[in-house]
Amino acid sequence: MISAIQWIRKGAAQQHPEKYNLDEKEYERISHLAAEQLEDAQKDLNEAQGMSVDAAPKKAAVGTGKDDDLSEYNLDSYDAEIEADKNKKVGIFSNIKDLAYHANESEDPYITLKNSVDEADERQELEVLPTDNMLLAAKTEDDISHLEIYVFEEKEDNLYVHHDIMLPSFPLCLEWLDFHTGPKAGRETTGNYVAIGTFEPDIEIWDLDTVDIMFPSAILGHTDKTKKRMKKVNDKYHVDAIMDLSWNKNHRNFILSSSADTTVKLWDLTTSTCVQSYKHHKDKVQSVSWHPVEPTVFLTGSYDKSVCVLDARSPGQQSKWKLSSDVESLRWDPHNPSNFYVAMEDGLIQYYDVRNVTNGVGNKALFTLQAHDGAVSALDVNPIVPGCIATGGTDKTIKVWNTTDNKPSMVTSRNFELGKIFSAQFCVDSPFQLAVAGSNGKLHVWDMSTNAGVRNAFRGITGAVAGVEPVEEKAPITLPDDEEEESDDEEDIPMNDDDLDDEDDEMDEDHV
Repeated sequence: MISAIQWIRKGAAQQHPEKYNLDEKEYERISHLAAEQLEDAQKDLNEAQGMSVDAAPKKAAVGTGKDDDLSEYNLDSYDAEIEADKNKKVGIFSNIKDLAYHANESEDPYITLKNSVDEADERQELEVLPTDNMLLAAKTEDDISHLEIYVFEEKEDNLYVHHDIMLPSFPLCLEWLDFHTGPKAGRETTGNYVAIGTFEPDIEIWDLDTVDIMFPSAILGHTDKTKKRMKKVNDKYHVDAIMDLSWNKNHRNFILSSSADTTVKLWDLTTSTCVQSYKHHKDKVQSVSWHPVEPTVFLTGSYDKSVCVLDARSPGQQSKWKLSSDVESLRWDPHNPSNFYVAMEDGLIQYYDVRNVTNGVGNKALFTLQAHDGAVSALDVNPIVPGCIATGGTDKTIKVWNTTDNKPSMVTSRNFELGKIFSAQFCVDSPFQLAVAGSNGKLHVWDMSTNAGVRNAFRGITGAVAGVEPVEEKAPITLPDDEEEESDDEEDIPMNDDDLDDEDDEMDEDHV
């Protein structure tokens, strides 16, 4: 299944991505990260087995019992012998004897085939043109999760996988950002990164301009290994699954995260630390979103059936709207920044004015729309066309709505055989390119401008759909099937209240 998608604007990606370089500095960095993760895993294992956290498996004495056969190798002093060899070269292969290592393959006399032609072909294959969009998809197949990075060539109607990244756990949310972190931190140019939230309590940030990368550029979470990771809610890091992420486009070094641990946290990307923790909700926080204009204002939506508006400058103050159901997702209206949309588990979409508040309590919605028979598991607002929104539901349909003058009407409805719809997002550069994905693991890019109903509904609002009416609606762009897909019932992996409480890797059949 595909649990989250994310468009990346044209020109954001590096035209010629870098190849991952495992030099000494990078080797030390990933060794440190791997050691920290192994330490955490060992502590968890020890606790699960009823052992002391500080307890460690003891080495058997060499030369006694069953270990007599190993005594001749003098394993206890093996490391000391290596350390004593002052002339031995220290490096990645320092513990491997009789291995000739050349920093540059041109120095190796045994290499007779040079890779200049292959490298040129590979460079051309990996090229991302300034006219190309990237599209990210968090995909899980057979309990293995990875991030697929697509290139979308709009003029050629072409979509293909550029490269992918293996993920440590089931992904729940994606957020693109251009702020340099990790090894590239401090660069004045903009970058191309994605923050990923999973069932794990830590947030990983990956560099999308580097292929074959092994470890994330930065990790937001428990980093002080001198102290044990706390199980209880705290002000420094999350202790449960990451439900949503929102990057601040005005203050680019800040990112918000919401979690199943009922908190929202504000992170500083320059230091990879939490600078503010918010505990105003009483249940899992499903969605969070920065205001598109006001750089310190943000929305939060929770399973406690409420939406809150906060200002980071006054964390103790908030405005709250009580709802009829759990929040699935939130979206600000970029064409009317004082308003926002709420998608809910009972199939409703509600539209609110943030200014309609009395003594900290929000007033009634400007309109309420019964969008789907089941949960509204996907919602997006068109960033270019005012009044155009898309919704997707567990009823397996994707719908386009016209909400002009606060009088919503359905423009068109489609079932693309994607299973339950978990993600839908408009392209940031093209007004009617809509990416849709769901429980069967397929990704479609639908050109809505070829639909007569869409063209008629929004013709007077934007000039983007001018021209001659197409005779036939264009089929959505997708990748060819590599293998037979499993049934929807086997692949639906949503996250509901009870599942996150009982076991992180169990999924509900109703919604993500």
